[in-house]
Amino acid sequence: MSDAPDLRPTLILPDWPAPTTVGAFVTTRETGPSQDEFACFNPGEHVGDNSDHVALCRRLLQKEVGGERPLLWLNQVHGARVQQSFQETPPKADAAVAFDDQYACVVMTADCLPVFFTDRRGTRVAVAHAGWRGLAGGVLEATVAALGIPPEEQLAWLGPAISNAQFEVGPEVQQAFVGVHPEAADAFDPSPYRLGHHMADLYRLARLRLERLGLSHISGGHFCTACEPRFYSHRRDEGKTGRMASVIWLR
Repeated sequence: MSDAPDLRPTLILPDWPAPTTVGAFVTTRETGPSQDEFACFNPGEHVGDNSDHVALCRRLLQKEVGGERPLLWLNQVHGARVQQSFQETPPKADAAVAFDDQYACVVMTADCLPVFFTDRRGTRVAVAHAGWRGLAGGVLEATVAALGIPPEEQLAWLGPAISNAQFEVGPEVQQAFVGVHPEAADAFDPSPYRLGHHMADLYRLARLRLERLGLSHISGGHFCTACEPRFYSHRRDEGKTGRMASVIWLR
């Protein structure tokens, strides 16, 4: 199987005021070698896809960041651990930071929220995998701290995630946030489908937490993975689907 040019992924570039020293993108499922329910660009090894197709997607992804800069893959567990150095074997973590150009940070999502970070001067980068468990568990707070610079010097971009119109959750999810920070109630609307359930706004929850930390430059947050066919969606596709890769690095 050859790495034909027409198999290259269709990418979304963050719309944020990051310096040119920062490279970043999110893959979509619009073009690539993956097939059937995993069409068209699935780099996720853990979802039951054809291993040859996944390997090709990963090689194509590597080309996008440059062959000399390895991708730091993570074993994501919906936690708050931040990986701060390169490892060949994927470590258990849900965020990664880089302080030089030796590797690219990667998280994979299919409804959860990828959050990109850099500083105003473009000297360090990070990306976090923030589903509701990660958000409640402090993954954004841990990532901001791991960057090691004042929050007011940091920039954040909220990538493709499920919108509140599609994300119904039970009362335990609302309580996980509102019980700690009452202002999080603004991120939950009563569900029109089930009594006692709510429609949760991941973007609002992330913004509230970032603003509480002192970040004021927060961009993005206007996607819906469950509504837009260019994205994989774990909820829409009932668990049988691929993953988007969110990648950031220093040039």
